[in-house]
Amino acid sequence: MKWLSLSLALLLLAACAAQPQQQGVQLPGEDPSKTVLPDKDTSSAVMSLLEQAREATRAADYQRAEVLLERTVRIEPHNASLWHYLSKLRLQQGRYQEAIGLANKSNNLTKDNKTLLADNWRIIAHAKYQMGDYPGADKAQHKVDEIRNEQ
Repeated sequence: MKWLSLSLALLLLAACAAQPQQQGVQLPGEDPSKTVLPDKDTSSAVMSLLEQAREATRAADYQRAEVLLERTVRIEPHNASLWHYLSKLRLQQGRYQEAIGLANKSNNLTKDNKTLLADNWRIIAHAKYQMGDYPGADKAQHKVDEIRNEQ
């Protein structure tokens, strides 16, 4: 279980300085090219909050990161990637039912972002596994595999 907590620590990435500032949630050991980045229409105010949440996460200040991420979804409630980031934080906090609900909300808001969909289903699989719902975890992992095969 300790490895799961460590592997689920939130890290937000910063993109190249020549491009608009972007960061996304990346789990340790993940391929950065598969990291979910913020929606292209994400406002500069929300990008600033994401940067602050990234810094709070690096400092292991998950309460501050939580407050900042909750603020982002209040500002842009239709931004699927923001709900995804909050879902990852809930998973890391051990708030599994909330993580599932937030991942489902993100899935409902996304159109065709296969990376986002797959990562949301992976969150659902981890949460269900931690809650002891092994058939549900297997079903969610199967969904991850289906989406990845479509990419």
